[in-house]
Amino acid sequence: MNTATGSAEHDFEDPRPILDRALAVGEVVIAGVPPEQLTDPTPCNGMDVRALLAHLIGALDRIAALGSGDDPFAVAETPVGDDRWPHAWHQSARRAAAAWRDDAVLEQPMALPWIEGNGAQVLASYFSELIVHTWDLATATGQLPEWDDTVVAAALEGARRILPAENRRALYEQVSAARGFDEVAVPFAEAVPIAFDAPAIDRLVAWCGRDPGWGSRAVMAH
Repeated sequence: MNTATGSAEHDFEDPRPILDRALAVGEVVIAGVPPEQLTDPTPCNGMDVRALLAHLIGALDRIAALGSGDDPFAVAETPVGDDRWPHAWHQSARRAAAAWRDDAVLEQPMALPWIEGNGAQVLASYFSELIVHTWDLATATGQLPEWDDTVVAAALEGARRILPAENRRALYEQVSAARGFDEVAVPFAEAVPIAFDAPAIDRLVAWCGRDPGWGSRAVMAH
């Protein structure tokens, strides 16, 4: 199918340095997750902290599968021991980076239900998932990480390329059908309105259907 973004003017020729920086932010946030918060809710609908950790690490494993020429959708998201999440992240991050070490992988044609292009374009399409879910995790556990502006900008560009401005359910219906799902999986809701001069991380999560104020409202609810 046609990507939701078409062909971008400024495709990343080599997104691997951005991936490395995204992984560094994720490592800090995951290391800061207290075990007693593993069952807390997150801004990612239907996922508690433990499930979100497994999903984030699963995203790394899917990135590694893509770079290795394997099926990313065969990756299973498996919880690990409560004190093993930082180790699991580190191991999956190493595998993801190693799978894309060969420059030739960046030029290989690849296709996912939401994007078609070369390896570099497909890899860049994962930045928004990584950073938004890292924000989900940080917000759910009360962390305020120092966001890497370059990574957030790349994630926002990627999100705008693969997510339509509205009527996203139609896109997800196509994606779900392509993956053989009986039900429509909707990972990102409609974009949330936000000021154009809001912080870049807030604009990213809002574009991906998150309420940037979720954390403060969750604290008030307690």
